[in-house]
Amino acid sequence: MEKRAIDPWKWGEQTNSAQAVEVTNVTGTLYCSGQAALDENGIPSNADMRTQLVQTIQNLEQLINESGYDCKNIVRLNIYTTSTQDFFTTCMDVYVPFIQKYGIKQAMTLLEVKGLFATLTVELEATVVK
Repeated sequence: MEKRAIDPWKWGEQTNSAQAVEVTNVTGTLYCSGQAALDENGIPSNADMRTQLVQTIQNLEQLINESGYDCKNIVRLNIYTTSTQDFFTTCMDVYVPFIQKYGIKQAMTLLEVKGLFATLTVELEATVVK
């Protein structure tokens, strides 16, 4: 698999993402459903957004790894949140290290939604290749 991030604008260097990602010679594609802060019994978290994001990332990592894929090969990562303001003010110190840990350069969308399931405040949806 070969992956190339495309970002024609200088401001894009500061977004922890790419405007487009091209992949060639792919042997598999994993489309992950939105992952959120649910425990092993499917119980949603009542915690704050930052704490929920930590659990959400752990769940996404587990799903990707148990599927035989690598987080470094995430090519699309959509973020759904009930507050983009809260996400930027309380979650970036969790989100950015996750992206940096794997050297991910992904296409992404950050979307504020009216609500998520139960008490959830953040959800991550990924596409991964190998």
